Amino acid sequence: MARVRTVRSLGVVGLVLAAAVTAGCSGSSSGPPAASHASSGSGSTSTSTTTAGASAAPAPTESNPPGDIPDNQAYVAFRPAGGGFTVKVPEGWARTAQGGTTVFTDKLNRVEIATASAPSAPTVASVGSEVVSRLRGQVPKFDGPKVSQVNRHAGSAVLLKYQGDSAADPVTGKVVRDAFERYAFYRQGHEVDLTLSGPVNADNVDPWRIVTDSFSWK
Repeated sequence: MARVRTVRSLGVVGLVLAAAVTAGCSGSSSGPPAASHASSGSGSTSTSTTTAGASAAPAPTESNPPGDIPDNQAYVAFRPAGGGFTVKVPEGWARTAQGGTTVFTDKLNRVEIATASAPSAPTVASVGSEVVSRLRGQVPKFDGPKVSQVNRHAGSAVLLKYQGDSAADPVTGKVVRDAFERYAFYRQGHEVDLTLSGPVNADNVDPWRIVTDSFSWK
């Protein structure tokens, strides 16, 4: 009888071991396909969402943009061919001119000086409606316009602040989120629009003040 019980015990143990081995093999064979399927689905969803968001949103602002103008930057006087006014611009910046507009650029910063004849002086209301409307169609991702009356050494000016995306870098293709300050000066039928721009969060408050305070009629 003892031998019969031993045989029966060994038979039960064998069945238990066989069931355990079968369950283990079944679990290991079904595991990888399930994990692979989840990974594939997650990747395709994430890619499509990111692409859609990037095309609709403005360029991101940088916390430490490489657009700060050095404190020791020198300035030189600029006077257009026809005269009428003078303004200091950063020395050594690249200069281009077309019609009544002259532009000075260096790295990510820009100073644009545009002249035009105008029958009346610009106002906060006229800039807020006419100029803002025009810029919305010219500046990529134009946003946040704020118009105010300010005083500089040359007298009163209408200041328009706004943000927009820069043109893509021709080499890297990178787009920078820029902050703009547009000053409209006026005297006796002549208007000069002085627009300063650089990366959002760049510390250019003092340089832009030097430029705008240097403007004077001649």
